Amino acid sequence: MPDIRSMLVANRGEIAVRIIRSAQEMGVRTVAVYSELDRDALHVDLADEAWNIGPAPAAQSYLNIDRIIEVAREAGTDAIHPGYGFLAENATFAERIIEAGITWVGPPPEAIAIMGDKIASRNAAAEAKVDNVPGTLEPLGSADDVRAAAEEFGYPVVIKAAHGGGGKGLRVVEDEQELDSAFEGARREADAYFGDPEVYVEKYLDNPRHIEAQVLCDDHGHAVFLGERDCSVQRRHQKLIEETPSPGLDDKSRSRLGKAAIAVAKACGYRNAGTVEFLMDGSGAFHFLEMNTRLQVEHTVTEMVTGIDIVQQQLKIAQGEPLSINRVRTTGHAIEFRINAEDPGRDFLPSPGRVAEYREPAGLGVRVDSWIRPGTRISQYYDNLMAKLVVWGPTRTEAINRARRALNEFHIRGVATTIPAHIRVLEHPTFVEGTHHTRWAEDDLDLSGIARPTAPALPEEEALARREITVEIGGRRYLVTYWMPDLQPAGSGQRPAPRRKPPKLSQPAGANSGEAGVITAPMQGTIVKVNTEAGNSINAGEPVCVLEAMKMENEVRSPVEGEVVDLRVRPGDTVSSGQVIAIIR
Repeated sequence: MPDIRSMLVANRGEIAVRIIRSAQEMGVRTVAVYSELDRDALHVDLADEAWNIGPAPAAQSYLNIDRIIEVAREAGTDAIHPGYGFLAENATFAERIIEAGITWVGPPPEAIAIMGDKIASRNAAAEAKVDNVPGTLEPLGSADDVRAAAEEFGYPVVIKAAHGGGGKGLRVVEDEQELDSAFEGARREADAYFGDPEVYVEKYLDNPRHIEAQVLCDDHGHAVFLGERDCSVQRRHQKLIEETPSPGLDDKSRSRLGKAAIAVAKACGYRNAGTVEFLMDGSGAFHFLEMNTRLQVEHTVTEMVTGIDIVQQQLKIAQGEPLSINRVRTTGHAIEFRINAEDPGRDFLPSPGRVAEYREPAGLGVRVDSWIRPGTRISQYYDNLMAKLVVWGPTRTEAINRARRALNEFHIRGVATTIPAHIRVLEHPTFVEGTHHTRWAEDDLDLSGIARPTAPALPEEEALARREITVEIGGRRYLVTYWMPDLQPAGSGQRPAPRRKPPKLSQPAGANSGEAGVITAPMQGTIVKVNTEAGNSINAGEPVCVLEAMKMENEVRSPVEGEVVDLRVRPGDTVSSGQVIAIIR
């Protein structure tokens, strides 16, 4: 059996911090990797060692398989944990690690490949006699193929990336008029995020609940169901709030869910921690959606009610140990809130920038998984998850009350966050009653009147004689402390030069200080599609272009009706916040 004494964490942000902490509690030496943008990140400080793996773009750092394996060898690590996102569900990455003689803390590459291909996973579920969401079982190559499938299943349908997840490469089609653009958009996003434009079609279920099952499987034929999580509060088909137990399940349904999840896991020869996701329709029937072959963002709520450290279980399974969990006992209710750098008052527009002030809540039953400190920059290069607030209470009502207190105590300034939206959710009777569904937040939750945050300057630098600097030797990071004279003479009355202010948040697309027809970029990002041409007529609300930032596509729409007299971008252009995109007369 492999003995894990040292482990490289091939990730960043809060999940890297979380994995490092659990590994260190087991006496495992930890090695962090970081891009040039993350030199001073929290996960870098907490690890026993830290190594630079490349420039800020993920393709040149956190997705650089050769460099990550090179560092693992040079650092003498026994294992690699991928976290979630980036390479976590990349079968090739898992294979390369195993070939290098390094322990892979994750499922077999074959299981990743089966479940990473959404069509293959649907076939595996069918073989396990678990019902799928009605849809196609093979990729569709043209809009006409999608049209034929939509006619078979009936509108609305959803076009989904065959090799993706997390709401990427997904488009809901309400009627035939939307089909061509949705097909194009889904394929483009699938290719950009997952390197494969293949898509398939599912029937879009009417107001389902999103229920997922956490499972652990070892090498000895044992599998255990740790309970379900309700992930029905979503925006853009991406989760905002998760809780356990689900207010929509009884014990009989929960048992049925657990058996279905384990059947799916065994159908692909699964090992390690995994999550099987289902949609539950109004009749209480479960439909297999997908399996995430990795640690989930929301694994924390399961830990809160079971007392089981899922990351430590992953390491034990990777070492070949049999599961020591026979019967899972849960206590109370837990809810997780994703604190994202997004502006809920502007349709959850990503909000990159520098965090000026940051203070976490605390108290009984409150857990915060984060990587943020005052001065941390939220970059357009990576996901915008800043922190996860997880609360526990003996009952759901008490958990909601504790969450309301903790959210009001959470203090972040400098970037917009989802905290105001979470507070609105907790105030809504539908959520309190537990009768919400996956469309509820977008259709019924009123987010009007949420004020845009101010962006104060960062606190001024203190005039300290002690200094620290990070240096790199052979790619490995070292922190050097040194002393230098204070540049300001004593008694001069002069204050140290303040830090640079964070960039101002951009104005909404289409707004400026002069003409309403000047359309500016709402944030820094890349233009992936241009919908019009100079000289064309355009209606108010019609898209001008699609801007990709922080792993999300955002349509920039015209605020007025008129003629496009100046179009200043084309696909592939990088734009900065506030940059003029077009002028409408």
